[in-house]
Amino acid sequence: MSHAYEAFDSIYQRAAQRHQGEAALETLLDKPLSQEALAAIGDDRWLAAMTQKIFQSGISWQVVRNKWPNFEAAFFGFDIEKMLLISDEMWEEKARDASIIRNFTKVMTIRENALMMHEASLNHGSFSHMIANWPSSDIIGLWAYLKKEGKRLGGNTGPYSLRIMGKDTFILSRDVEGYLRNREIITTGRDTQAAWRAAQDAFNHWQQESQRPMTQISQIIAYSVNH
Repeated sequence: MSHAYEAFDSIYQRAAQRHQGEAALETLLDKPLSQEALAAIGDDRWLAAMTQKIFQSGISWQVVRNKWPNFEAAFFGFDIEKMLLISDEMWEEKARDASIIRNFTKVMTIRENALMMHEASLNHGSFSHMIANWPSSDIIGLWAYLKKEGKRLGGNTGPYSLRIMGKDTFILSRDVEGYLRNREIITTGRDTQAAWRAAQDAFNHWQQESQRPMTQISQIIAYSVNH
C-alpha cells in the first residue's frame, strides 16, 4: 500500500525551528560508522554493548555505568571464546558477585548472546561482519534476527545497541513512534511485523529523498516533535 509521506524537508525545517536553527540541529545528529569501521569492531565489544543495554533496562543507567569496569573484569572483557568455556557453576557464582549487578537471568544472557555471536562468526567470519554487511534498508530484518537468535534483545534493546555501536538504524522511540502513529503510518502494536514493515518503508522513502542515514532521519523526526 502506498502512503503519502510528509516531505522530509518539512520535517527537517520543523526540527530546525525547534532547536535553534539548522546549524545547531546538525550538531545534535549522530554519524553512523562506515561498513569497514563496523567490520573492524571486535565481537567482544558487541557482546559488552548488548549486555550493558540489557542491564540498563529497568535500572538506572548510571548505576550500570559505574559498575561497568567490574563487569569487564568479571567476564574477561567479554571474550566470546572464554564465555563459551565458563561452566554452569561458574555462571551461578558470577551471578552472585556483589561487584556487578546480581541478576541471574540477565547474567545468563551473556552466555546465550555469546553463543549467538559464535554461530554468526561461523557463517560470516565474525559477528561484526554480519552486522556491517546487513543493509539498513532491511534493518528490521536485523532487529528480528537479534530478537529471535539472541536473548533479551527485543523491543528497543537490540536497536539501541546497534545505534550505540555505530550501525545505521532508526529507532522506534516514543517520539518517533508517536509521529508515525499520528501520520497513520503505524496503526498496529509497536513490535508487530506490520508496524516494523510500515516504519521501514517510510524510512526507506525518506532515505532516498534526503540521502541521509537512517540514524539521522530518526533523530530529526524525534527533534521535530519535541522541544
